Amino acid sequence: MTRLTARRGLLALALVLPACRKDPTPVQPPVPVTAALAERRDVPFELAATGTVEPIQTVAVQPQVSGPIVRIAFKEGQEVTRGQVLFEIDPRPFQAALAQAEAALARDKAQAANAEAETHRYSELASKDYVTAQQFEQVRTDAATATANLAGSRAAMEQARLNLQYATIRAPIAGKTGSLRVREGNLVRSTDATSLVTINQIRPILARFAVPASNLPLIQRHRGETLAVRAAPVSGGTPVEGTLNFVDNAVDTATGTILLKGLFPNGEGVLWPGEFVNVRLRVYTDTNALVVPSTAVVSGQQGNFVFVIQPDSTAATRPVTVARAAGDLSVLSGGEIRPGDRVVTDGQLRLRPGSKVQIKTTATTAGENET
Repeated sequence: MTRLTARRGLLALALVLPACRKDPTPVQPPVPVTAALAERRDVPFELAATGTVEPIQTVAVQPQVSGPIVRIAFKEGQEVTRGQVLFEIDPRPFQAALAQAEAALARDKAQAANAEAETHRYSELASKDYVTAQQFEQVRTDAATATANLAGSRAAMEQARLNLQYATIRAPIAGKTGSLRVREGNLVRSTDATSLVTINQIRPILARFAVPASNLPLIQRHRGETLAVRAAPVSGGTPVEGTLNFVDNAVDTATGTILLKGLFPNGEGVLWPGEFVNVRLRVYTDTNALVVPSTAVVSGQQGNFVFVIQPDSTAATRPVTVARAAGDLSVLSGGEIRPGDRVVTDGQLRLRPGSKVQIKTTATTAGENET
């Protein structure tokens, strides 16, 4: 019985010992994260909007005189300079009219000169009572009539010369021509409402856009400065730099916006009339502002915070106050972040205060990644 009892005791002890042994707590592996550096930089404050490009001037070229077109001196779609010849209307009728007007002017000059001489002669005769007062008055009347006829002839000649000039149609502005609506040989009339061609001035050019009226006090506060405007076609393209040159005098009550216009040199012709563009108006610049990537900011019940990677590769939370967003950056106006702190930009969902981290990517500057 003693041996049997001892065996039972050993068996019971063997069963109890594994149950009393505790497994060691498993070590949590580091959480892989992406990090960036908080830094100070100059950050512009910009208002974004969608705008429409419009020419500064648009001119519909119309004939001032009637006649057949004998020459078209440009190609449709061509850029023209101010004063460049566009069309020529048959000048022969106007040349003949000018010659006739010049002849009439010469005749009336001679008659006026003769009438003036007669007046002077009759004046002397009337003073000696060699002619009656009635005769003298008739001579004076004839002289006045001759002078009036001379003035009318001069006006007729100027009109004839002007009509001859109108027979050569020149570009009233510099710009780009549209499609031609006439061809050589077509008869055009000064009374026609249809234009021959339309010219749009594209250098410089305007872009009109609207921003919320709540931004008007800010714009007015900086209106004395030269406010930069950038515009890029919605379809893609290099942004064009310009300046703000117009603020409307009233808020649109229907939309609650204020109309603005930017002026662009458009030297390379990137902007095109009627095109939709993405516009950014730079109102001012925050100098030496503390920024972090916006992806680093986490919203919590107690406010915004970021995860900061400490020297021992553990994560700690730091509260922050975001003043505004600037592209992919957040400008901080308060909090416990210092320039040079490494903040987590990806992987925050798996982090807890004190969690070990493994940095996959570190940014040398906020918003720039380096493997």
